Amino acid sequence: MTTQIEEKKKSGGIRDLGKMFGGGQSTGRQFGILGALVVIVLLFQILTGGKTLDPVNLINLVNQNAYVLILAIGMVMVIIAGHIDLSVGSVAAVVGIIVAQAMTSWHVAWPLAILLGLAVGALIGAWQGWWVAYVGVPAFIVTLAGMLIFRGLNQLIGNANTIPVPDAFTFIGGGFLPEWGPDTGYNNSTLLLGLVIAVVIALREVRTRRNQTKMGSENAPLWVSVFKVVVLDAIVIYFTFLFAGGRVGTSFPVSGIILGVLIILYSFVTRSTIFGRHIYAVGGNAHAAELSGVKIKRINFFVMMNMSVLAALAGMIAVARSVSSGPQDGLGWELDAIAAVFIGGAAVSGGIGTVGGSIVGGLVIAVLNNGLQLLGVTSDKVQIIKGLVLLIAVGVDVYSHRRGGPSLIGRLLGAGRRPAESGTAAGEQPTVTPTSDPTEQSSRSLTT
Repeated sequence: MTTQIEEKKKSGGIRDLGKMFGGGQSTGRQFGILGALVVIVLLFQILTGGKTLDPVNLINLVNQNAYVLILAIGMVMVIIAGHIDLSVGSVAAVVGIIVAQAMTSWHVAWPLAILLGLAVGALIGAWQGWWVAYVGVPAFIVTLAGMLIFRGLNQLIGNANTIPVPDAFTFIGGGFLPEWGPDTGYNNSTLLLGLVIAVVIALREVRTRRNQTKMGSENAPLWVSVFKVVVLDAIVIYFTFLFAGGRVGTSFPVSGIILGVLIILYSFVTRSTIFGRHIYAVGGNAHAAELSGVKIKRINFFVMMNMSVLAALAGMIAVARSVSSGPQDGLGWELDAIAAVFIGGAAVSGGIGTVGGSIVGGLVIAVLNNGLQLLGVTSDKVQIIKGLVLLIAVGVDVYSHRRGGPSLIGRLLGAGRRPAESGTAAGEQPTVTPTSDPTEQSSRSLTT
């Protein structure tokens, strides 16, 4: 009896530690890839003699990969809904050339040019979303056609030439937080940003525990919350000093600020709104979602249009960083975005995935690219390695799905999947039940 109690306490301790990351099956996979990211960073830090975590390299890492991570935010919503978008690279390219042409040839002010680019992205997304949601053409076919159409438009509008952009516009892709105040040896704006993030993490944990207590929910032990805040704040402070200690004139990139705002916004939409939960419901089981009152066509239309808007933003940021738009923009971007989502724990069949997981997956790709380049590995070998990483990540997901359980990390955290019910009685409508984590919704549970 004593042995059973001790074993239960041990397993409970592991589950409590798992609550740091929310628990659950999909979170278990994302916890695993997060651990893999840490290992990859440490490995390259050793192999490159400390160059990976050098402030200059970190700043370049964010600047070079912000567009891929922005694309991953939109792509995860598309994949959760059960679709795929192959046109994002071409959409980014055609928006980039239109915006560059508008500022250079039509003398449009850069703020208005940004609004123009977002509007063009929305129109393209509405066009593709209409075919997918209301005509019923598979998204794979619609976006494959879009990839060809918009790539051709990019070359047609720009006459296959490179078009420069004004210096003021380059701020969104190559700018940094400004310097101000006393000379501390670091960028004060970046230090302040890091301090704010650290405080928000602590306050958010306190608020979460208070809300759980008021609602009568089970709280993780206090030591888990303290450990979580200490670890996360330590990481934030460490990277704050790295970004703030770069060469003079640099700091945390503006593109990173834009990315951070989008992560917060879309994490809230997907996890804390009815609309976000409906996206998971459509991807989990479209028929059950429709019977439960979910407007499937509207959901599909939105995720496709939203993807093109984010692709337009990513294209403008990339153009701003390279200070020009050309016919080679956007080539292969859709593959990196899709790979980031799947590596980050999204299910191939739809219904599972998170914004945070996709960002981690994108960072895995970014660190792999960066580390292998620092080691002098040729581009052909880099592509081979990235392909193998993607194949292994998806293979593990498919294997785990067949066995009806989570990943190895998920098992260690005690996050097993409950077997699905065999079905409803004849003529009975599926039960609608709320869940605390939309990534774990089965085909029969969604929030309306």
